[in-house]
Amino acid sequence: MRLNYPANIRVVKLPCSGRVDVIHLMKAMEEGTDGVFVAGCLEGDCHYQVGNLRARKRVEYVRELLDRLGVGGERVAMFNISAGQGPRFAEIAREMTEKIRSLGPSPLRGRAGRSEGGRKAEVAA
Repeated sequence: MRLNYPANIRVVKLPCSGRVDVIHLMKAMEEGTDGVFVAGCLEGDCHYQVGNLRARKRVEYVRELLDRLGVGGERVAMFNISAGQGPRFAEIAREMTEKIRSLGPSPLRGRAGRSEGGRKAEVAA
């Protein structure tokens, strides 16, 4: 089955969503990414026991930071889905892309020297 999700999604594969750190999320935003979402395994099903719980805490922290900076915390999100839920992943990617599109370009875009054709959304899976 071929999944259809927006072409402007960049997937960054990691062994566990728990490997996503605050610096990775903030760096993506600093470089002009308009939004980021982390796709982690279902709660209670993490191969590394608590990786997805750590990722969720980090995503929430980044959301708070972005709100305080005036960038908008809603540009960062976390979703728990299993590896067998490919169609759900594609649906989330489309929904997140529409949400980011409605928010408009990141206020940080252009400050990092990137062109106006920057990435719209980035995914750590």
